[in-house]
Amino acid sequence: MEIVLEDIGRRFNREWIFRHLDYRFRAGGRYAILGPNGSGKSTLLQVIASSLTPSMGNIRFVSEAGHIEPDHVYRYISLAAPYMELIEEFTLTEQIRFHFAHKRYFAGFDEQSLMDLIGLRTAQDRPINYFSSGMKQRVKLALACCADVPVVLLDEPTTNLDQHGVDWYLQLVEQTSASRLLLVCSNQEKEYGFCEHTLNITDYKA
Repeated sequence: MEIVLEDIGRRFNREWIFRHLDYRFRAGGRYAILGPNGSGKSTLLQVIASSLTPSMGNIRFVSEAGHIEPDHVYRYISLAAPYMELIEEFTLTEQIRFHFAHKRYFAGFDEQSLMDLIGLRTAQDRPINYFSSGMKQRVKLALACCADVPVVLLDEPTTNLDQHGVDWYLQLVEQTSASRLLLVCSNQEKEYGFCEHTLNITDYKA
């Protein structure tokens, strides 16, 4: 799947966050969206995910079968971001089962192997509202990366992770990103050092 941005921009009230952005994200590529905090990286990612509509320009989603309507893009992407919430009342097992009632597992994974990957089997029956911030981040990343979709979007993926968690994240990406379009929003090289392409959001300020 490819994502094509054609002269897109996004503003809030009268302030342009970015504008005149032309870019093509190609299938199988690893891309880093860079910029300082508050520069608009997350806003761009939400536009790409069709959570926000662009204030100008067009965005096209193209699969081998043809054009994908924005209302259907959610079927083709998975997202992990600090502003996303897990269902706090669910146990870990319930959260995993709920997520994969709507997505298929990435090749080689099932409920048990995913639980082992997250490393929280002893907490599988504990409500998520009792999890630490680092535990929740592991769950978000595992759910996003282990879903069988052609596009994975990660926003500040090592938020709340210690060094061991960062190493775990890098192994997760290496294990699950082959042949998929991966976008990482970050201002820390440790999060995106494996990306072949970079897009700096500050280049598209009004």
